[in-house]
Amino acid sequence: MQKILSLLRRCVEDYDMIQAGDRVAVGVSGGKDSLTLLAALDRLSRFYPKPFTVEAFTIDLGMPGMDFSPLARWCRDRAVPFHLVPTEIGKVLFETRKEKNPCALCAKMRRGRLHEAMGEAGITKVALGHHYDDAVETFFLSLFYENRLSCFRPVTYLDRMGVTQIRPLLYVSESMVRDAAVRLELPVVRNTCPADGATKRQEVKELVAELARRYPGVKHSVFAAMQRLPLEGWGTAGPSRRPPTEEV
Repeated sequence: MQKILSLLRRCVEDYDMIQAGDRVAVGVSGGKDSLTLLAALDRLSRFYPKPFTVEAFTIDLGMPGMDFSPLARWCRDRAVPFHLVPTEIGKVLFETRKEKNPCALCAKMRRGRLHEAMGEAGITKVALGHHYDDAVETFFLSLFYENRLSCFRPVTYLDRMGVTQIRPLLYVSESMVRDAAVRLELPVVRNTCPADGATKRQEVKELVAELARRYPGVKHSVFAAMQRLPLEGWGTAGPSRRPPTEEV
């Protein structure tokens, strides 16, 4: 966790993500990425020179078989406020609309409900669990399917909602996240979504993995290019301007 904390703090400072007095909502799906982010931000909040607090928000899609009680206990043991937000998104997608490719609509509906719940709690900043590999894969998704050079931004202000989104794990690789989730025995919730694993993102993930086997360092090169161009929103505010090495 120490290495993750170091990279997370560097990303927070490079992009000026957290200010003193912030209440930071963490969007926690129950997966390894968002849980590792929650654990790391909770630890960072205990010593960071700009005092801030962390609260967990979980959007319950209403899928059968998903049990968030271990996550609730984990948060309670660490005095992290936990908000479980019930919805019928799963029913709408798979029973009412019978969506064959539900991921984009699901993400939009989850974001909308998350922002509503944050507004009800008086919180305007949310941390999302996208990591280093997610950024590289999103770059390729945009290139292949949208015909443009693009990626989500490290910091995004949604003026219509008055919400700021931050992505503090961008310097942390998926392999580090996976190892941390196991070592820390994080309460990962099994995803019962029927569309899990059958997406364009999964196809691109497998392609990038193959490219990395053939051309070691390709992910580092893509990430560095996004910062050095830079893509919109990717120019760093801090002094480092160094992307993480492939070993992260």
